[in-house]
Amino acid sequence: MNLHQFRFVQEAVRRNLNLTEAAKALHTSQPGVSKAIIELEEELGVEIFARHGKRLKRVTEPGQHVLKSIELIMREVGNLKRIGEQFSAEDSGTLSIATTHTQARYVLPVPVAKLREAYPKVNVSLHQGSPDQVARMVIDEIAEIGIATESLSDYPELVTLPCYEWQHVLVLPLNHPLAKKERINLEDLAAEPIITYHPSFTGRTRIDKAFAAHKLTPRMALEAIDSDVIKTYVRLGLGIGIVAEMAVRDDGSNGDLAVRPLGALFGQNVARVAFKRSAYLRNFVFKFAELLSDRLDRNLIAKAMTGHVNDYEM
Repeated sequence: MNLHQFRFVQEAVRRNLNLTEAAKALHTSQPGVSKAIIELEEELGVEIFARHGKRLKRVTEPGQHVLKSIELIMREVGNLKRIGEQFSAEDSGTLSIATTHTQARYVLPVPVAKLREAYPKVNVSLHQGSPDQVARMVIDEIAEIGIATESLSDYPELVTLPCYEWQHVLVLPLNHPLAKKERINLEDLAAEPIITYHPSFTGRTRIDKAFAAHKLTPRMALEAIDSDVIKTYVRLGLGIGIVAEMAVRDDGSNGDLAVRPLGALFGQNVARVAFKRSAYLRNFVFKFAELLSDRLDRNLIAKAMTGHVNDYEM
């Protein structure tokens, strides 16, 4: 048996047992993938996949155990590579970060700049997506670190730690009646057309739950994943906007908008940082995490990676 066979089995499962798609992802031929899997099954003496003709239909019970072992082996192979990179070139390499647009646009620029200052030979690769896509990129080892507000803690394959807290804010034209109101409530918001995030992004579930708890049905005029897009449509008069507070920090670009905190209505959100469980983290990955939040340090992260730390210890 060999690593190529293990990769072929893993990719077949990732591609919903479609060997043609698995072969494309691995830049090889479909017959080659099929043959390698059959040879592995013959060597092990068990069927990893149940078949209908030449098509894979499901993973067998022994196949489930084989897959768990393959995952462990491939994880350690990845760790070996990172260990080699760590000690052959401690201050160089590529840091791959998976994150959402809001984090990439408003939170990461300063930490990334500081990392590049500390490790000038380290390249940074940003992968943007939904929180679920961020989690999957870390699990699939496309990225070494993930940052998002939603979903990350739902994946047992990930070690996640709270990074920082933030609240939603209301953005609206300076001449809007609500801009002059001292105390804004949920009924005020529900009476207006609202422009805010897509349901899977940037704490939107907390917004929906707050309205639902008060039996209110807000008018969602427009949904987006980009805070700048939301602010643009607010400026055009399409409605009032609800965005993350990071999107309105004083950079001189929001002077034409009134900003009101909404933490009292929607509560606090927690941005989390995620690593693949049991992964080997290079020095500059620890450094980047420390730059993200003063809550995080190398010792805490190392303990978390071995399952010996909980959120409350922060």
